[in-house]
Amino acid sequence: MKFFKFLLVGIFFGIVLVKSEAVSWYRIFEMFKFQSFHMYGIIGSAVTLGIVFVFLIKKLKVKSIEGKEINLPPKEKSVTRYLFGGTIFGLGWALAGACPGPMYILVGTGVFSMLIVIAAAILGTFAYGVLRNKLPH
Repeated sequence: MKFFKFLLVGIFFGIVLVKSEAVSWYRIFEMFKFQSFHMYGIIGSAVTLGIVFVFLIKKLKVKSIEGKEINLPPKEKSVTRYLFGGTIFGLGWALAGACPGPMYILVGTGVFSMLIVIAAAILGTFAYGVLRNKLPH
């Protein structure tokens, strides 16, 4: 029962992504071919809201549900790791037609071929865990 609220938020998030066509392979394909602003608008809105909310969290010293102060870690100075990680993430997104959140939503909408993508994502996460100590961080 404790996790029921998270299930409801996940279902709501899934409905919003399906209705906004953010999980549509065709919309993602259009985005990567620079043929449509639709996905850039959704992503840009999310980034803008994220910036506003982080600013408000810091300015108003917002506390978590448990009553603890929210501490955000300082920004990393290295850009290389983000460029490398973002490139891998983008290539995976372009090849699969979905980023991690929508993979599960697409299974819920009946696109069962996404189970292969989810299995590959889990395998990639496992491989990272095995190789983490050998990678430059």
